[in-house]
Amino acid sequence: MSSQNVNLLKISVLKHIRNLINCLVNIKDESGEFIMTLEDGRKIDTKGWNDWEWTHGIGLYGLLKLHEITGDKDALDISLAWFKDRFEIGTTKNVNTMSPLLSAAYIHEAKKADYLVHLDSWAEWVMYDMPRTDEDGLQHITYLTPNYQQLWDDTLMMSVLPLTKIGLVLHRPHYVEEAKRQFLLHIKYLQDVQTGLWFHAWSFDGRHNFCNARWGRGNCWVTVAIPDFIEMLQLSETDGVRKFLVTSLVAQIDALVKCQDQASGLWHTILDDDTSYLESSCTAGFAYGILKALRLRLIPKEERYLTAAKKAVDGILANITPEGELKLVSFGTPVFSDVEEYKKIPLTAMPYGQSLALIALTEYLRTFI
Repeated sequence: MSSQNVNLLKISVLKHIRNLINCLVNIKDESGEFIMTLEDGRKIDTKGWNDWEWTHGIGLYGLLKLHEITGDKDALDISLAWFKDRFEIGTTKNVNTMSPLLSAAYIHEAKKADYLVHLDSWAEWVMYDMPRTDEDGLQHITYLTPNYQQLWDDTLMMSVLPLTKIGLVLHRPHYVEEAKRQFLLHIKYLQDVQTGLWFHAWSFDGRHNFCNARWGRGNCWVTVAIPDFIEMLQLSETDGVRKFLVTSLVAQIDALVKCQDQASGLWHTILDDDTSYLESSCTAGFAYGILKALRLRLIPKEERYLTAAKKAVDGILANITPEGELKLVSFGTPVFSDVEEYKKIPLTAMPYGQSLALIALTEYLRTFI
């Protein structure tokens, strides 16, 4: 093959992707600092690969996206091994542990494994047994706290997208309709009508958005979830729900373009507060969402959007070490009553950081295919 026919940028992106995956499955919490200890004595390793939390669910989704686009067998094999080990052990159902079921639904649909009983059990739990807020919202219950009457922007990614995909795979349209309603309800209470950005959470108990934190990674789940939801359901351009979702997404992306750090291409962990640190996992989520929104023509190919996406990708690449670790990733973050607390969350390698970089670069890779 002639050297002039070799796409060096594509080769470079693929190398970064391989390194990200290698780091993803080999991350270890050497100090024990990031182990979550439950009341019953169980210890959940949110940082390492061999446990079951939302951190791993997002990791699996990154592997799935790579396999879908490139046919990468290793990505599929890693996922199949993870599910085999985890389903044998089981875990507590909550809004975050639902996250891996999104990838499980895709794998089941492709007939790479039979997860029927698991998909059925988890989706039925979300539909009928998961705690609800007023207006029948999905309450953001986690391992550690029920988060009474609270809606979080994370929920759309962690539980609503899996419910949607399972509804499609198992031919249960009532799951899909419930997922649509959850998207609309979360937009109603979490999107800031003044800026277009999203608040981290809403509480019906007192009816407030806590400290009105426009938190980076929480926002990025929305930028990822809305294009994925529209694509997943193949909503037509005349569909009313699609139109509503697109206007919400455009308002958010327009706001993101304005607050991106121009020097690094990254976003701050509190998006509209440049005294907060720059954070790469949210940047990767924004890169993915903006690139996908451009590809699906949810936003026009205007220079401001193209530039923001390119700067974000460059910022991600600049923060991947030779060993494949995405730097500047904030640890799991609860809802705080003081914005200053978000600035104190430590930075550490995490599966979701690896995976968000992975899906961003995988979507970017589509440019070259």
